[in-house]
Amino acid sequence: RYEEREDFAVVMQPFFRNTLLPLDSNGKPDLSFFAADCFHFSLRGYAEMAMALWNNMLEPVGEKQTYNNFTHDRSKLKCPNPEKPFLSTLRNSGFRSSDLILDKTEPSVPYWAVIVAAVAGVLVGSL
Repeated sequence: RYEEREDFAVVMQPFFRNTLLPLDSNGKPDLSFFAADCFHFSLRGYAEMAMALWNNMLEPVGEKQTYNNFTHDRSKLKCPNPEKPFLSTLRNSGFRSSDLILDKTEPSVPYWAVIVAAVAGVLVGSL
């Protein structure tokens, strides 16, 4: 819908597509990234997501990171560089509407895994 516009762009930011649950040093879920309900993010979790979103916006279309590694490392935060001091869009990433086919992709996580994670979150939260 907006591919031909010069003044507006919509770009999907896939930083959360292949993200895995953060684990602590014992291999268990690191609950410091989640709020007390074990569903929403905590301040630390939101900070990680914000950094991943910012980095995605600076990465060219077709080269965007599709996961977040939850390293809590501020040095992974990207900055605009002098060659490309802007947020990446389809057009300024070097693609025209015919160059990139945005097909629907199969989800990388099976639907049943989401149900199991939701049930486990409710159980852990109730404990």
